[in-house]
Amino acid sequence: MLRNNSSLPIASGTTCWVLSDGKAGDELQALSVSEALGLEPEIRRVRPRAPFSWFMPWGPIDPRERPGARNSPLVPPFPDLLIGSGRRAVPYLRFVKRASGGRTYTVFLKDPRIGPNAADFIWSPSYDRLRGPNVLNTLTPPHRVSAERLEAARAKPDPRLAGLPHPRVAVLVGGDSRHHRFTEGDIARLTEHLATLAGTGAGLMITASRRTPPALRDALIALASRHGGFFWDGSGENPFVALLALADAVVATADSFNMIGEAAATGVPILVFEPTGGHPKLTVFLDEMKSLGVVHPFAGRLEGEAYPPLNSTPRIARAIAEGLGRHRRALGLPDAALSLENS
Repeated sequence: MLRNNSSLPIASGTTCWVLSDGKAGDELQALSVSEALGLEPEIRRVRPRAPFSWFMPWGPIDPRERPGARNSPLVPPFPDLLIGSGRRAVPYLRFVKRASGGRTYTVFLKDPRIGPNAADFIWSPSYDRLRGPNVLNTLTPPHRVSAERLEAARAKPDPRLAGLPHPRVAVLVGGDSRHHRFTEGDIARLTEHLATLAGTGAGLMITASRRTPPALRDALIALASRHGGFFWDGSGENPFVALLALADAVVATADSFNMIGEAAATGVPILVFEPTGGHPKLTVFLDEMKSLGVVHPFAGRLEGEAYPPLNSTPRIARAIAEGLGRHRRALGLPDAALSLENS
């Protein structure tokens, strides 16, 4: 289904599925793209069982999830557009492509690990090696922090944040992951830097994640209480976009590419705290962001200047819309894309 507020070249009546194994990060990226396209997708979640899951993305789908099977995530009619993410989604995209007779235009977000033939269109971050004529590489990932949402949040400030002093600093805290770990030393160092910043009069607006270690979460709550800052405890509306919209600067932990990418849509300096661990791809990503003047190391002080907001989502969405239009014209189907000159 299509919402009426899309300015991209997608025709009304375009159907879309978002397909993943339910991982929040993968599903959110796919939903971000479908939203930027002006689509209201059906969410389809696959749950392949062993041994089929062991061989994904290279192997076949779990036959117990084929169309016609009980509770199958692939119940037809197949969509015009299928957006998938996560390695377990790859065989299902390829299955739908064949089962639809090639009619469904398939999109995969991130490196599918089996090469560019995994889907009709692939978005992959520039720090990955995947390249190809159907591959779009951008530095930042797709997300839902649009310029329109930021502007709306600034026009009607969240009352929980509006009274905080300037400079207001959004503090985006992740947690332990496959490549990072917040040690006792990391927790002490981060909270000390934040306390130093709050001591200068900055208004801290803090949000944590489900991965945030309890010790770090408790330390952040105590910090906000001591310095008159804000800590989102999960009650009320999620203030994530409001935090970014009202921020004069952002502090973000380096365990999440997505979090830093979302913050870059604001155009304000991002101060990055790196916990124990790391990954070569993260180093490449941060180095490029530093070269653009977007991110700076966090050492308890504000630094950096404003820059043009960095948001790759509209570019990704437009490339998909154009590809879908070409695909449908090549098949002799009703044109799903309006002319770009009139969009």
